Amino acid sequence: MKRSILGLFLLLWSGLVGCSTTVSSPPDAVRIRWARDPENLDPLIVKTSGALEVISLLHCSLLQPSEAKGEFLPWLAQEFPSVKRLGDSLMLVTYQIRPEATWDNGTPVSASDVVFTVKLMHCQGLPIELAQARFGFVEDVIPTPGSPRRFSLLCRGQSIDYIRSSGDFSILPEYALDPKHTLRAVSVAEMHKPLPVVQAFAKRYLAAQFSRHPERVPGCGPYNLASWQPGRQLTLTRKPKWWADRVSPQPPQLQAYPHGINYQIIPDAATAVLALRRGNIDLYPLIPATEFARLQQSPADRRHLQFLTADSYEFLAAHFNTRAPLLQDRLTRQALTHLFNVPALIQATQLGHAYASVGLISPRVKQFYNDSLPLLKYSPEQTAQLLRQAGWQQQPERNWSRITEAGTQQQLRLSVSYRAGEPSFETAALQFQAAAAAVGIPIELRPTEASLLNRQQQQGSTQISLLNLSGNPFAYDFTPILHSQSTGLYNISGFGTPSSDRLIEAIAKEDNPVAKARLLRRFQQLIYEERPLTVLYFLQYRIAAARRLGKIAVSGLKPGYIVTSIHSDSVAQER
Repeated sequence: MKRSILGLFLLLWSGLVGCSTTVSSPPDAVRIRWARDPENLDPLIVKTSGALEVISLLHCSLLQPSEAKGEFLPWLAQEFPSVKRLGDSLMLVTYQIRPEATWDNGTPVSASDVVFTVKLMHCQGLPIELAQARFGFVEDVIPTPGSPRRFSLLCRGQSIDYIRSSGDFSILPEYALDPKHTLRAVSVAEMHKPLPVVQAFAKRYLAAQFSRHPERVPGCGPYNLASWQPGRQLTLTRKPKWWADRVSPQPPQLQAYPHGINYQIIPDAATAVLALRRGNIDLYPLIPATEFARLQQSPADRRHLQFLTADSYEFLAAHFNTRAPLLQDRLTRQALTHLFNVPALIQATQLGHAYASVGLISPRVKQFYNDSLPLLKYSPEQTAQLLRQAGWQQQPERNWSRITEAGTQQQLRLSVSYRAGEPSFETAALQFQAAAAAVGIPIELRPTEASLLNRQQQQGSTQISLLNLSGNPFAYDFTPILHSQSTGLYNISGFGTPSSDRLIEAIAKEDNPVAKARLLRRFQQLIYEERPLTVLYFLQYRIAAARRLGKIAVSGLKPGYIVTSIHSDSVAQER
């Protein structure tokens, strides 16, 4: 899975673990701070930003998003695919794999590997829910006779978003995962059936434990996994002979300069800053605003550090679980949103370097941003007014209660869940708790370990959740996070109605920019009124890095930098 999630959002759930800052790494490796462990490196299941970053270095997809170009660029594909529309609902998206592309054993990356990968994403018995939400529109793969590197994807829908997304999944090696070709006789459609051959394959796949042993899945990307000590460090080494080195001229997306990349897991921000100042790490992405400003003010640190920023497509959001009895009506959810003081949060957590938004679309994307909607206003008075409209009554002791249609009494007491150890989440939760207490709403704060929080959100046992979501400006499919079919997976709000589902599907399918803008504005209006989630602010990525790394390409896409562009030769010389 690559940097986009069908154009919008990948849930950033990850765990906090202990660490040591004295981690050995190759002398010429670029050393990068991570706050937490990636947990799962199965290329079929990418849940965290760290996992996404590593998978994108071990494996290749057909296309790769480029913020600099504002488009997806050919990666394994020789060029952007051609398209043939079939009727008004289907299309054939035809790719040609680069002639240089090979696996580590020297065999070519071919159409049969793409067929195998698509079958894998439809395989009953494997955890394919996210793959189905993102790539379920790919119904079949049709190899081109006599041309082993050419094939067509049969897609349901005709949107340009589907064309881009059709090339945004990791291509996996059939020779390594199914050496006896047991799935070749099974069609993509049949992979959903409990066939003995499918069940046997799924059993073998799960038994291999790729989540903890990603080295068992050879990739055609530029790097191999050298070591992984969960909770401490993860090291990648550059392949001495990577197929893309034979491509001439070599485009930027096929360049990979560092000989090694060492991710050091340092949960504590102050400890990570100390490691950066001492030269124990080379690059600190997503550095807290206060630490970033403090380093910039130090003449000694300015001499050996460089400071970079990029406006991102990542935002902090409050998610309301619409399945929870107290949060099922939109007036109550609207009321609660007015207790978030967004300008104060931006100043407190980002020193003012973030920007508010009316919803899921970044204000930077002016074509699709609904600027007719007002920004969220902090207003306890509006909260009280909306609560009364929702049927709540404030009692003499100042708490709120109401009688349901079933005749039972509800007390307005809520909890806010968030990943433990994240200062921006904690600040937002504390501010919300104080504002709610002032109007008589008790709020329990529940900082939770990330993997446990993930399970709780999927099970629908949280009420209000704070988390970051990340995306890109290239494509817009909200299916994973707001479609009813994703409830219990990544739609943690549980929101979804037949009309909202149809609107999400229409946006994903629409190809005309004017019509798409109209649909996206309608969608933003809908979410603004229903409030299954509230966007608090979009982040600015901040990076502090050693000057010896040379020029670092930054990006508004996660993780905020392009590590493959760093020339690590200078790193080895200066240590």
